[in-house]
Amino acid sequence: MTGPTLVNTLATLLVVAALFVVLARKPAHAALLYSLQSLILVGAFVAIAYLFDVAPLYHWAATSFVTKTVLVPAILYFAFRRTEASGLPPPLLTPAATVALAAVVVVVATIAVRKVQLPLAADFKPVMVVSLSMIFLGLACIITERDILKQIFGYCLMENGSHLALALLGHDAPELVEIGIGSDAIFAVIALTFFATKIQGVVKSFDDRALMTLKD
Repeated sequence: MTGPTLVNTLATLLVVAALFVVLARKPAHAALLYSLQSLILVGAFVAIAYLFDVAPLYHWAATSFVTKTVLVPAILYFAFRRTEASGLPPPLLTPAATVALAAVVVVVATIAVRKVQLPLAADFKPVMVVSLSMIFLGLACIITERDILKQIFGYCLMENGSHLALALLGHDAPELVEIGIGSDAIFAVIALTFFATKIQGVVKSFDDRALMTLKD
């Protein structure tokens, strides 16, 4: 398997894993699937680093493994445990509708990427399609999920999508910048989880519809 083929294959697995993260209803399953998706992303980083012979990207991969594959899923899992007693609020879309929406997103991303003319990305159009699709899927997760903590997964998917494009198009960025980009997820998730738990302390629910009571 050639380098571009390997990277494109890993990217395809990324968007499949992202769909399963959105579809997952149980906290443990969502956290595990996000961890798996992040592990695939780390593999893509390593493949790109090897293909372009960029040593700093290996450090980005190592940082992402610690933050995205281990720490972020663990934080979200333990935060999600507080919702298990009362159950998760249902999403706005059914699983079938979510799959259909994901298919539309991939088609739209494919059409958009066809118009991109970058020499570096010529052999990596599937990577660009996946990157854009993950951003849209993350946004869809934020919009269609009613559970505040599950919406954080949407942010994480958007971030993974943008990081995939950055790793491909900006792999020669300074090492400190790459490590900073790879570690920002942990701080964002900590902040978002903190505010979500504060909201839960006021409205006694992670259901975003409960926020409507704050206007009374």
